[in-house]
Amino acid sequence: MIGDIYQRVTRSSVNVLAFFSHSAYVASFEPRDVSHALSDPNWVNAMHEELENFERNHVWDLVEPPPNCHPIGTKWVFKNKQGEDGMVVRNKARLVAQGFCQKEGIDYEETFAPVARLEAIRILLAFTASKGFKLQQMDVKSAFLNGFIEEEVYVRQPPGFESARFLDRVYKLRKALYGLKQAPRAWYARLKSFLLKSSIEPTTIDHALSDPD
Repeated sequence: MIGDIYQRVTRSSVNVLAFFSHSAYVASFEPRDVSHALSDPNWVNAMHEELENFERNHVWDLVEPPPNCHPIGTKWVFKNKQGEDGMVVRNKARLVAQGFCQKEGIDYEETFAPVARLEAIRILLAFTASKGFKLQQMDVKSAFLNGFIEEEVYVRQPPGFESARFLDRVYKLRKALYGLKQAPRAWYARLKSFLLKSSIEPTTIDHALSDPD
């Protein structure tokens, strides 16, 4: 990795500097490619944050490529997050797999993951409003990185963050990566397992919605 991942200055670690300039924490441009992103420390921080998520979720292991290994490529996707006033509030760098290189039966099996029907969501909102209930929602950060995969999948090292000592090595995935064809299904399986253990059962009308037991 570029620099020491534990020595970088994050947007949350030096709040005392916020008094001077908001722009010190974010870049206003979206990089054309990874070399463009590496020219700005804010985008380098954003990429480090993404790789820290990988380490925290134990997404992969750096290994020697097995015989006849054809690792899937990876690429960076850069996006500026804007606030209500249109100002850039966060630089988001996401490392994704080039899933179009995957071969069915080798890199993945099933890909289907159920999604709640729009009609069901409308009924839920109408019922909540009529009963005066409080409806809450949550967002899972880097959701797909929590889904376990069953297939043996290898990906190339992140562009710009290749290991200087092990340039010939590849990453063996433990969990799903954004861009993989089986990523949505893997995340749904993990979420479903958690909900079932919490005594929540799927409805018979829409399996992507759940009822408390």
